[in-house]
Amino acid sequence: MATRDAPFGAYNFLVDLSDGTDNSQTIGGFSDVSGLGTEMTMMEYRNGNEKNNRVRKVPGLHKAADATFKRGIVGSKSFWEWIKATRTSSATQRNLTVTLLDEQRNPVMVWRLLNARPMKWSGPTLAAKSSSDVAMEELVVASEGFEFGSQ
Repeated sequence: MATRDAPFGAYNFLVDLSDGTDNSQTIGGFSDVSGLGTEMTMMEYRNGNEKNNRVRKVPGLHKAADATFKRGIVGSKSFWEWIKATRTSSATQRNLTVTLLDEQRNPVMVWRLLNARPMKWSGPTLAAKSSSDVAMEELVVASEGFEFGSQ
């Protein structure tokens, strides 16, 4: 990864939800990705004979945060097909990748959501009085693991 003084912009990124399964199908670009993260729980522990009168914090389980993907509706049913498959099968998890790009569109950071599955889909708000809004859909995914690194 290139290091520099100026931070990278949040506007150049790629999302790969296919996990190698939708290579022939265009699923559209994404306008927003949020919720990339991980959390570790801390267990509290103290020996009865500790000299210090305080608990120690010991790392426990960790989990990936739920991530949200938003895109304009482009006619693709890929989200819905994945949701339908998840309703009836436990083998629908995918490894998702979000790649941040620099101004020349070179990869600089990669976030991977491991064994992700859809957990919520929201459709667009439709309003006849508004002619300039884009019809958006939103997919929230839960994953079993989270990795972060450079390309």
